[in-house]
Amino acid sequence: MPDTHPTLPPTLHPIVRRLWPNDGPAVETYFLRLDPETRANRFMGALSDAAALTYARGAMDAEGLMFGCFVDGTLRGLGELRPASAPMPGRALGIEAEAAFAVEKAYRRNGLGQALFRRIAAAARNRGVRDLHVRCLAWNRPMRGLATKVGADLRITGGEADGALHLARPTPVSLWQEGVTEAVDFTLALTAA
Repeated sequence: MPDTHPTLPPTLHPIVRRLWPNDGPAVETYFLRLDPETRANRFMGALSDAAALTYARGAMDAEGLMFGCFVDGTLRGLGELRPASAPMPGRALGIEAEAAFAVEKAYRRNGLGQALFRRIAAAARNRGVRDLHVRCLAWNRPMRGLATKVGADLRITGGEADGALHLARPTPVSLWQEGVTEAVDFTLALTAA
């Protein structure tokens, strides 16, 4: 079967940035726009439009961070960083956290998922996370490939794959870089609003 996924022009530079409360409508529209297969892969099961909308509305207020990949001003990929358990005192997310991703089918194979994963891993590292976990359905090859590409140890059990990426401790430079990047992200979010 021929590849029907368009390749983004090499001159196009998607913007990956942290999502803020004013991005809520874009997040809602994004989850509703996902095709059934992508949505099922993201949530590890079928999800109705009503359930996707309910999730999107709550996701902006949930503990953790969200990052989006915008192409021509439209949210086309979304990644979430969530605590895996109750954080210990002094740690924003705890020593273990979970990452979840989805990229619209037409925008895959262009590095968007990898850019989101890198951004989430950096944010997790700078918040004291030691192990970043990724779960997906065993047959979700794009997600398994992405997890392997960024260095996660994957284990397949039954119909699920679970991966862990072991993160280095934050450094003054990594903290400074993230601070500058988040300031730019916030400015971009305000501009988009």
